[in-house]
Amino acid sequence: MDRALYGEEGFYRRGERPAEHFRTSVHASPRFAAALARLLAEVDALLGHPDRLDVVDVGAGSGRLLSNILGCVPAGLLDRLVPTAVEIAPRPAEVSSRIGWRPDLPDRITGLAVANEWLDNVPLDVVERTPGGIRTVLVDPSTGTERPGPAPSLEDHDWLERWWPLREPGDRAEIGHPRCAAWAAVIGRMSTGLAVAVDYSHSREARPVYGTLAGYRDGATVPPVPDGSCDVTAHVALDACTVAGERAGATSTLLTTQRDALRALGLSGTRPPLDLAHRDPRAYLAALCHAGEDAELTDSSGLGGFGWLAQTVGIPIPAVLSP
Repeated sequence: MDRALYGEEGFYRRGERPAEHFRTSVHASPRFAAALARLLAEVDALLGHPDRLDVVDVGAGSGRLLSNILGCVPAGLLDRLVPTAVEIAPRPAEVSSRIGWRPDLPDRITGLAVANEWLDNVPLDVVERTPGGIRTVLVDPSTGTERPGPAPSLEDHDWLERWWPLREPGDRAEIGHPRCAAWAAVIGRMSTGLAVAVDYSHSREARPVYGTLAGYRDGATVPPVPDGSCDVTAHVALDACTVAGERAGATSTLLTTQRDALRALGLSGTRPPLDLAHRDPRAYLAALCHAGEDAELTDSSGLGGFGWLAQTVGIPIPAVLSP
């Protein structure tokens, strides 16, 4: 999976654009960035309006999220803002020079870090309970043919026992401790501020029996063959990442859904009153468009069902997000 996604000829190393293969909140509507811009302003206030305020997009893809955020923040905040895209793919030519572009996390972050659909692409191993015990699933990258391999490591076994125990032969799990470590690395670099992970997720009480490993190419679901031709992804155990973040220094935590988070940030999806169409037709059409975009972003059976893990260092969870 690591080689297929990030190797020399890997899917993301080649500079593939996520929007060409699957739909994310960023590509669904700039309203997503507007909501994060409001959250950024809340963080800025909690930090006392520092001279430098970071906004870091981890797994930035095309850089569109940061570009949209820059278009939403007021001038007073924009002057102090330091936007940074963390992305191994080459910097697209259209990305503003205002946005820093780097392949790794900054050493220190004061402000807001966002990891939107990043953790689901952190490589991991798949294991299956067989009559002979738990075995790592090996796959031929040229054909996708699978076979049982060695027993998982002690670290893998410990993670499974706590977060995804396998009961019956045929049950599968995706070992999530690499995602826990990746998220802990983000929290560990927060001097003060808020980090938010947004992703497909599940909890210990409702892990999928056969796992979630999937492939995406050209807008369609394809077999997750790790040959570099498609995105290979698996849902995230955000509850496990929560504990990893706390161990890394997070001082407060909120685990919620995108539906609830975006509604708290002002994306209601409410249709405008019909009389506005008579008083101001243009305003009515704009509000109607916003309502439709908000509805897609907060649809509980779609993007609204994503998990949001919000963790802070040195400040409380912004009141606008608190239930």
